[in-house]
Amino acid sequence: MNIAIVGTGYVGLVSGACFADTGANVTCVDVDAAKIERLKKGDIPIYEPGLEDLVVKNVRAGRLKFTTSLAEVLNEQQIVFSAVGTPPDEDGSADLKYVLQVAETIGRHLNKYMVVVTKSTVPVGTAQKVNDAIQRELDKRGVDVKFDVASNPEFLKEGNAIKDFMSPDRVVVGVDSERARKLLSRLYKPFMMNNFRVIFMDVPSAEMTKYAANSMLATRISFMNDIANLCELVGADVNMVRQGIGSDTRIGRKFLYPGCGYGGSCFPKDVKALIKTADQNGYSMEVLKAVERVNAHQKSILFEKLQRAFEGESLKGKTITLWGLSFKPETDDMREATSLVMIDLLLKAGCTVRVYDPVAMDECRRRLGDAVVYCRDMYDAVLNADALLLLTEWKEFRLPSWEVVGKAMRRRLVIDGRNIFDHAELEEAEFEYHCIGKR
Repeated sequence: MNIAIVGTGYVGLVSGACFADTGANVTCVDVDAAKIERLKKGDIPIYEPGLEDLVVKNVRAGRLKFTTSLAEVLNEQQIVFSAVGTPPDEDGSADLKYVLQVAETIGRHLNKYMVVVTKSTVPVGTAQKVNDAIQRELDKRGVDVKFDVASNPEFLKEGNAIKDFMSPDRVVVGVDSERARKLLSRLYKPFMMNNFRVIFMDVPSAEMTKYAANSMLATRISFMNDIANLCELVGADVNMVRQGIGSDTRIGRKFLYPGCGYGGSCFPKDVKALIKTADQNGYSMEVLKAVERVNAHQKSILFEKLQRAFEGESLKGKTITLWGLSFKPETDDMREATSLVMIDLLLKAGCTVRVYDPVAMDECRRRLGDAVVYCRDMYDAVLNADALLLLTEWKEFRLPSWEVVGKAMRRRLVIDGRNIFDHAELEEAEFEYHCIGKR
C-alpha cells in the first residue's frame, strides 16, 4: 500500500516510520527543505525513544522516503494523511491554514480516487472544510475525481509514541463511505492482528473524540492538583487520598498524580480549542475553563513554596537549581512547560538559575539563550544552590546521592514538584523538604 504523510513533525514522523515498519510504502512530505535533507541522512529533528532506529531501518529498506513536493508524489498514493501543525490563534482557536493549504494542493493535482485523512488535531467540522477546499480546486480545473475525507486522530504519548502506535489501545476512524472504511481497515490490520480495535464512527464524532479525550485527562490532572492544594491546608496527605479514590474501579488510578502543572503540545492547546469551539457555538465549557485556571496557577505553585521557605528574605541574589526542563520525561519538548514559567518568575525575582535536563538542554538554549546557567549533570547543577526544585520526573533524578547533593548546596532545601522523593529519607539527611499536597 502506498501512503503519503504531509508534515514531518512529531505525529507525522512517528506515523510514517511505524506504517513503513509494517510494510507500507510511505512518503513523508514537508515544505522545510533543510529538515527533509536531515531526515534523508537519518538525522532526526526531535527526541523520541526508538524513533531514530526505526527511521534509519525503513529508509534503508526503501519503504520510507522524504520529499518537499506533495504534487510530484500525490497520484502514486492510495491514502494521504495530513499531519501538519494546527497552532493556536490568539483567541485559542486552532489555526487551520496549513491544513487547508494541504487540501488545496491535493485539489490542484488529484487525478484519481484516494482517501484524504486528517491526522492533525482539528476542531469539529474541519474535515468538511478540507472536503470543500479540495472540491473547489477540482471545480476550477473542471475535472470530476472521486475522493473521501476521513478523520483519524492520534493518541500518542510523547516518550512512548512507538509503542502506542504499534500496540494502540484503540484506533479511532471517522469515515462517510464504505470504500474509505475498507481502505483504512486494510492499512490498520497489521496493528490489530490479535484484536481489531479500530472504532469506526462518523467524521464529526472522530474529531470530537480527540479533544474530549485530552480534555478529560487534563481535567483529572487539574482536579488532583486542586485536591492536593486543599490537602496542604487541612493537613491531609494527597498520596493517601489518591490511593483511596484510585482503588474505586469507576475512577481508576491513572492521571491522579498531583504535580506542578501539565504542559506539552496537546493538553493546553486542545483544552483551549475545545473551549473556543463551544464559545463559537453559544455554549460555555465551565469545567474546562476551571481546568485551565487551576493549571495556570499550579505552574507557579513551586515559586510560592520557595517564597514561603525564604519568608522574610528577598530571593534576589539566591541561586536556585532546576532539575528537569521538558514538560515530561522522555522528551525534549518544552512547549507550555512549567520550567518556562518558573524560570521567568525566578529571573524576575533576581535569582541565578542553574538548570539540568537529560535531553532538553539544547531546546532550552534555543528558547532562552544565556538567561540561565547550563550545567553538565544533576550534581553540578546544585553547586552552591540555595534551593533545589524538581520539575520533571526523569528516572535519573529518583535516587540521587543526598550526601553529595547536601555537600554541594549552600542551603539544604528541596521542593519536589512531582512527589518522587521520600520525605523520611530527606529528613534523615537533614534536608528541608516540601512537596505537593502534603503539609
